[in-house]
Amino acid sequence: MPTSAKPLDENVRDLRSLINADAAELSARLRAQQLRDFPPAAEKTIRRFSSAEAARFIGIAEGYLRQLVSEGKGPSAPANSRRSYSIEDIDALRRDLDSAGKGARRYVPHRRDTEALQVISVMNFKGGSGKTTTAAHLAQYLAFRGYRVLAIDLDPQASLSTLFGHQPELDVGDNETIFGAIRYDSERRPMPEIVRATYIPNLHIVPGQLELMEFEHETPKALMTRQSNDSMFFARIGEALAQVSDVYDVVVIDCPPQLGFLTLSALCAATAVLITVHPQMLDVMSMSQFLNMTGSLLDVVAEAGGATQYDWMRYLVTRYEPSDGPQTTMVGLMRSIFGSRVLTHPMVKSTAIADAGLTKQTLYEVERQQFTRGTYDRAIEALDLVNGEIESLIKQVWKRN
Repeated sequence: MPTSAKPLDENVRDLRSLINADAAELSARLRAQQLRDFPPAAEKTIRRFSSAEAARFIGIAEGYLRQLVSEGKGPSAPANSRRSYSIEDIDALRRDLDSAGKGARRYVPHRRDTEALQVISVMNFKGGSGKTTTAAHLAQYLAFRGYRVLAIDLDPQASLSTLFGHQPELDVGDNETIFGAIRYDSERRPMPEIVRATYIPNLHIVPGQLELMEFEHETPKALMTRQSNDSMFFARIGEALAQVSDVYDVVVIDCPPQLGFLTLSALCAATAVLITVHPQMLDVMSMSQFLNMTGSLLDVVAEAGGATQYDWMRYLVTRYEPSDGPQTTMVGLMRSIFGSRVLTHPMVKSTAIADAGLTKQTLYEVERQQFTRGTYDRAIEALDLVNGEIESLIKQVWKRN
């Protein structure tokens, strides 16, 4: 009789014990590393900005900003140092300009009563498409521009939360994600109790962690035992957002990289959808499957009463290398198929963004001198072009010039 093969690792009894042991050890090591890098009393802060950056965020020329400073507005320049601006300084200047402004132009971009809350779901079925990086930089850019922004981390991996200074294993407890506001039992919480501030005044966050998977597990049970007065799963995120809609202009949702109940709920709550795609053949093929699955599921959701009307839907080309011939061909194919639904500006691949992520920062947060000037400037320019194009879409929805 043939003898059973012995495992290469004599210490392994079965896959379950190996995975549990490795998970426990890795978690302990990561927790220790996080405590060294981010002590419990430590708080993440945002750097100060140069005159050029401050003027760009306010939407004025740098020369006009210097004129305002000469009139006694803005921060004073420290001795032997260039003047810099905190995000609070920028907001104060924006308010001053708005209150003193003549004509139709306004510098504080908060939405009016007639303008609907914008909910942008950032999504892709395949990991590595730059989805979380896109959501993080978009949320920060809009906050720097003066919009009141709520970022929601729907991904159980919680990378967005980590970028914004909320460590999922240390800082986010049970019932402190959006699951707490959309769950089906008596422990459901009001949305305002879950929203957290960040180190950027105009940017709040609903963090994520592994408990978000509970919604995927609990929804099938809830569908089987649903009472007539219970709202459907796809309406729950929208209902939660309605509780805080008056205090925000834009909501940016970082969806998980799979098509589950959370993603479908985010799609039904959204007023706009941004799909990130890396212009490689395998990624585009994966997106094709994703679109087919999404369309089929949205048909089912629509038949059950779910909302599927959007102000806009766009594809964002990410990690783009203009000198790569096959990528350029793939982008051309996408533009020939989707036309203007592909954003005009792609997000170029940049070592600056990747290096910033190693220290759990966005590119907007790191100092320019940490990189070679050309590398940093190219990446910032690409980010501003992409995010500015999305801001323009928001303004079009609000019918602003």
